[in-house]
This record gives sequence, structure tokens and C-alpha cells, in this order.
Amino acid sequence: MFRRRPIAGGMIAGGATAAVVGHHAAKKQFESMQQAQAQQAQINQAQAAQAAQMQAAQTTNQSQGPKEGKKDIVQELEKLASLKQQGILSEEEFQQMKARLLSSS
Repeated sequence: MFRRRPIAGGMIAGGATAAVVGHHAAKKQFESMQQAQAQQAQINQAQAAQAAQMQAAQTTNQSQGPKEGKKDIVQELEKLASLKQQGILSEEEFQQMKARLLSSS
């Protein structure tokens, strides 16, 4: 007659295998989560850097904006005055264009 192995021994071995497989799956999931968190941190850093660059660009544009606009108006007024002196524009045309230029700023 053949002797059978005790069922409890097989259950213990099967339970140990399941524990090892479960541990491996948990480890893989943990590593995957760590990688995702690292990627998210890189994305957050890139977004913060981009926001800082945009803020710096806006600050630069705002500080240069009014000065540049005033220079443009002054240059345009000088051109109009030159055209008037050359006789290309009449006094009335000069005044109209000057008023239009000043009202647009």
C-alpha cells in the first residue's frame, strides 16, 4: 500500500510559494510607484521652472514695455515733423496724424 503525504505539508509549501509570489508582486508595485513619483517630481520641477521663466519674461516685458512704447511714439513724432518740414505733410495732416498717434498710446 502506498502512503500518502500529509496534506498539511503541501499546504505549507503552497502557502510559502504564494507568500513569495505576493512579496514579489508587492515589491514590483512599490518600485513602479517610486518610478511614477520620481517622474511626477521631474514634471513638477519642469513646470515650476517654466512658470519662473514666464514670470521673468513678463517682468522684463513690463519693465521695457512703456519705455519702448514711448521711444516708438517719439520716433514717429520725429518722422512726422521731418515730413512736415520737407513739405510732404501739411500742418493739418501733421496735427491729425500727431493726434491719432498720441491717442493710440
